Amino acid sequence: MTLVVLIIVLAYLIGSIPTALWIGRATHGVDVREHGSKNAGATNTFRILGRKCGWIVLTIDILKGLVASSLPLIFEKDYTENQLLLFQISASLVCIVGHIFPIFAQFRGGKGVASALGIIIGLNPFSACISVCIFLVVFLVSRYVSLGAIITSITYPFVSFFIVKEESSLMIIFTTLLGLLVVLAHWKNIRRLMNGAESKMNLLNRRA
Repeated sequence: MTLVVLIIVLAYLIGSIPTALWIGRATHGVDVREHGSKNAGATNTFRILGRKCGWIVLTIDILKGLVASSLPLIFEKDYTENQLLLFQISASLVCIVGHIFPIFAQFRGGKGVASALGIIIGLNPFSACISVCIFLVVFLVSRYVSLGAIITSITYPFVSFFIVKEESSLMIIFTTLLGLLVVLAHWKNIRRLMNGAESKMNLLNRRA
């Protein structure tokens, strides 16, 4: 039980690392939460600080999810297969909560998309590849990062169950909860999309 608590606490602390906030302050003396969409995530970092900082934040946030989902493997004892999966899922969800509500940044974090990708990579790289493809198609067609993230989050449980054939009840619950968390974190974006007020983005044309 002590080990489980340790894994959960570490997962939350890893998720709570406010990458965009720290990079913004270190490189430009800027709190990205006070500019643009006022979100401490990779997308707003691209908009406010440019490509270089944006890619750094995106990469680190993906790694946060990958490391969190792998914690039970690092501390592996005599788990059964279901126990290991349950611990990975628990650590993954807590990491996303930490990213959205980080203790190191007054509980004002990002949307959890990049870290969610890292989690999916850690659990099933094939699912991650399909999810990235879905995101890219939606984003390249619409130029809305938020719409790509929302559609990908909604379709992820179906991809997991019908395409990747992850049919365990634990994975069904996990993929649904993960998708729901990310969608709920985008509720302001959903309102802006419905009102035609959401900002489009072209990562290739942003400043360095």
